[in-house]
Amino acid sequence: MTKSRAIATVEQLPVVRAEQAVVVLADAFSEYPVMQYIIGDVGDDYDSRLRKLLRFFVAARYSRNEPVLAVSEDEQAVAVAILTPPFQAEALPWLTKHRESVWQELGRAARSRYESLGSFWGLFTLPEPRYHLNMIGVLKEHACSGYGRLLLDAVHGLSLGDPDSTGVSLNTEDESNVPLYEHFGYEVVGHVNAADNLHTWVMFRPDDGRE
Repeated sequence: MTKSRAIATVEQLPVVRAEQAVVVLADAFSEYPVMQYIIGDVGDDYDSRLRKLLRFFVAARYSRNEPVLAVSEDEQAVAVAILTPPFQAEALPWLTKHRESVWQELGRAARSRYESLGSFWGLFTLPEPRYHLNMIGVLKEHACSGYGRLLLDAVHGLSLGDPDSTGVSLNTEDESNVPLYEHFGYEVVGHVNAADNLHTWVMFRPDDGRE
């Protein structure tokens, strides 16, 4: 008898499984332009530095009790989305120390490139308050599984269910993602050439009653 596949659902990934989120995002974003740009040409150290950066991003979400959503199979995350809610809690002191240690290891140039990107993202006026989709990724072996759509639906549901939120924003540095997000109701708010061969698109999906 063939074992039936369990119906996939989205969960808030508990902090004890935080490293699973790092594994998924590292796999999904290993060749992503913005990660390669920030980390730079570091040869064989690229993967370890990528995980260190992602580990900080994930830790920041947990430290503020922000959403870390996941789709799992056999209690292992296979798709993950991390978000910043409309009102962000103040960072705890240990997170500030963690941030400094991460940038000390990644280097001054990497930090400068990251902060430069942040300044470009801040050029465009977006509605407030809103959710921001920091990252969404699916393990490569689970591509075309529909898990990305499942996570997006959950993200949109969070915003639609929050009376303080006007919608969801995101940034993408992959032009092929633009029509995909447009299909899900996002609109391009701005586009800028942030560096040589690195373009970034800022997008927003308003909560106008769409499902």
